[in-house]
Amino acid sequence: MLEHTELFFKSIFIDNMVFATFLGMCSYLAVSKKVSTAVGLGAAVIFVLAVTVPLNWLLDQYLLRDGALSWLGPEYADYNLSFLSFILFIATIATMVQLVEIVVEKFSPALYNSLGIFLPLIAVNCAILGGSLFMQAREIPSLGLAFNYGLSSGIGWFLAILAIAAIREKIRYSNVPPPLRGLGITFIITGLMAIGFMSFGGMLTGGDEAAPVPEETAVQKKAEEEKMNLEEETEQTTVSYNAIEKE
Repeated sequence: MLEHTELFFKSIFIDNMVFATFLGMCSYLAVSKKVSTAVGLGAAVIFVLAVTVPLNWLLDQYLLRDGALSWLGPEYADYNLSFLSFILFIATIATMVQLVEIVVEKFSPALYNSLGIFLPLIAVNCAILGGSLFMQAREIPSLGLAFNYGLSSGIGWFLAILAIAAIREKIRYSNVPPPLRGLGITFIITGLMAIGFMSFGGMLTGGDEAAPVPEETAVQKKAEEEKMNLEEETEQTTVSYNAIEKE
């Protein structure tokens, strides 16, 4: 349970797709002019990430990685299909995006029209593919954790685009200098928000990672004490030698 909680909050705040790795910036900048549109696209990204990351985890575990085909028999244990990762991951993502597009067009035509070309472009959104590739690189051990990672990464991207959309709506009524209007001020705000999200990096640094520090401090303190004792002994020896010479 602790592992799930740690991964959930870390993926949202510390390893945020937008503010930590700057993935999915094209949709983030283009569809963040209105909060309603940002909410619709953010919800679609959450759904696609929550579905594709665990599906791609299954593909990686039972088809792609070295020795993954051993469940078919010992003669397949040496097969390594990892070179197909990009193709199969993108195929899974494109399938899910097509499903989302059909559902949105059916039940919310207004949102479908406002999203325009950016809804089908989720299929080539680097944040979506990045979620599956990060899952593979970090060797997430279970299907549940893969689902957790996909869902929390989507929520992190959703919070990012929702925040910038709310700010951009307010900025319309602000006196922004002409050279910075539009994308200029948006990039500046995004950078400041990324710096703000860096402060969450200390949330999950306790526990085992902090344990070795006292031991290192004790060793350093002991070394300093030994050095001081050695200096005192050397000084006493020098004084005694000088006294003997005077005699």
